[in-house]
Amino acid sequence: MSNPAKLRVIQWATGGVGKAAIECVLNHPQLELAGCWVHSADKNGRDVGEILGVTETLGVTATSSVDDVLALDADCVVYSPLIPNDDEVIAILGSGKNVVTPVGWVYPDPGNPRHQAVAEAAVQAGVTLHGSGIHPGGITERFPLMISSLCSAVAHVRAEEFSDIRTYNAPDVVRHIMGFGGTPEEAMEGPMAGLLDAGFKQSVRMIADHMGFRIDPNIRTIQDVAVATAEIDYAPFPITKGSVAARRFRWQALVDGEPVITAAVNWLMGEENLDPAWDFGGIGERFEVEVTGDPPVKLTFKGLQPETIAEGLVKNPGVVVTANHCVNAIPDVCAAEPGIKTYLDLPLFAGRPAVGLASS
Repeated sequence: MSNPAKLRVIQWATGGVGKAAIECVLNHPQLELAGCWVHSADKNGRDVGEILGVTETLGVTATSSVDDVLALDADCVVYSPLIPNDDEVIAILGSGKNVVTPVGWVYPDPGNPRHQAVAEAAVQAGVTLHGSGIHPGGITERFPLMISSLCSAVAHVRAEEFSDIRTYNAPDVVRHIMGFGGTPEEAMEGPMAGLLDAGFKQSVRMIADHMGFRIDPNIRTIQDVAVATAEIDYAPFPITKGSVAARRFRWQALVDGEPVITAAVNWLMGEENLDPAWDFGGIGERFEVEVTGDPPVKLTFKGLQPETIAEGLVKNPGVVVTANHCVNAIPDVCAAEPGIKTYLDLPLFAGRPAVGLASS
């Protein structure tokens, strides 16, 4: 019996996540790369293999023309720009292509007009959109729901990230969006909390709805900063004394004013010279999922952050797993009913074996 035709995939944007997604597509036996949209003019017209930095050409030419990409024959688009654009997503869906993305729609609000417009575009075109990723997009809701099934009488669910932000190879984002190296006032008033809010609040609400918590209407957002007590070594720009060197965010669902679900992010420029004296708690960078119930269960994820700063600047595992979680969903997303589909709507998808280890 012949193998079924591979699903044709377009990569939208080739930052860290986009490049990792292309590599996962190339490794996936059910997928093939059909096209690639790029933002910058210097990538336009180049072979995607050259953009990835591999020796062989892939026979797929990157383009900055949206019209050309939308005209391609493809089954799915991995949509991974820095900031999502609803009009772009609606256009992709309208061209008859499914979408997986790490930049939104993990658990959209059907009462939100913007979410509703995207959902309607998918239904009208007969295609599916799935929001994925890692945090949010997996650690924050998929894994807490999974391990909560081991418990009864659950009182609190927590998902938390502890990362050294020096390993994130996007210095312009670190400085101007995340707010590192600036004043505390600039960071607190900057765009980061707003950009994170939508995704993490969706994650918290997914857990609350699926588990049946009676939460207060508003999800509480808390953000804090720590400043450098001395200059911190960070090559792209100076982290001077008194400037922002760590950030913490909390999103909490409350019942009668008390938190029952917490999603949290801790980003530090290392553990030294911080005020307050934040650290990683003695066990290094990690992601944690904890369910307080009978019995209490705690799951720690290691390996999603690089061993060293230098390794992270070359290939950051957190970026790679974000891409992989999207790409591995593609076969099930393409087979799903039209509309926006979350983890609650899809089968339990998985990664695929390395070359030479798969069944025929």
